[in-house]
Amino acid sequence: MNVIKANKLAAGYQGIPILKDLDFEIPEGRITVILGKSGCGKSTLLKSLAGLLPPLSGELFFAGEKIDFLSEKSLARLYSRIGVLYQNGALLNSFNLFDNVALPLRMRYPGMQPSVVREMVLARLDLVGLGGSGNKYPSELSGGMRKRGSLARAMILDPDVIFCDEPSSGLDPITLSDLDAFMVSLRDDFAMTLVVVTHELRSIRRIADRVLVLHQDRIHFTGSLAELERNNDRFIRKFFLREG
Repeated sequence: MNVIKANKLAAGYQGIPILKDLDFEIPEGRITVILGKSGCGKSTLLKSLAGLLPPLSGELFFAGEKIDFLSEKSLARLYSRIGVLYQNGALLNSFNLFDNVALPLRMRYPGMQPSVVREMVLARLDLVGLGGSGNKYPSELSGGMRKRGSLARAMILDPDVIFCDEPSSGLDPITLSDLDAFMVSLRDDFAMTLVVVTHELRSIRRIADRVLVLHQDRIHFTGSLAELERNNDRFIRKFFLREG
């Protein structure tokens, strides 16, 4: 089953398209990696899929339902079913980690009992390996801890899909490997769907089930990781396989 489907999608800013005529599907319970050269529109596409940037044209479907970007009701349903891991983590410096993770829960369910909020937040912090760190502020956390804290926040509403924008940014190889392993565990243990923008080849090979390659404002390739690695296309071999 496909959780996201795009038909003739165009995305950009101030009416100027960066991406055009995109037709693709995101399978449920898999990790789909979006890659391409710098400036090709990877983050722009991720923002469109996450409902943060209205498409310029075309259609976007989430779980079979067409997203109406002019309807607050339609967007509210979308936002309740997704989580976003931003490139820099985007934790609020004035909040400790516990309150950062609790924020989406408190905003969506303002009447929720504090004891229930506490139970849910602590469970997510334990899941990402940050149990006992709830009282720390972002400035007291390492880069890897901030990324995992942001993931805990993205997971607090039990989303169907988590969008990750350059999760490898600023991480050392060991921390990145641990984060990759955690994302794979989300897929394997919780059947979660992840859409990941990254340029890190080691990560792509560790986590990707499906790959979507952007080039010259369009989709250049979509398929499995194995199909990508067998592909003889000149751009793919030069970019992904780092040949010639």
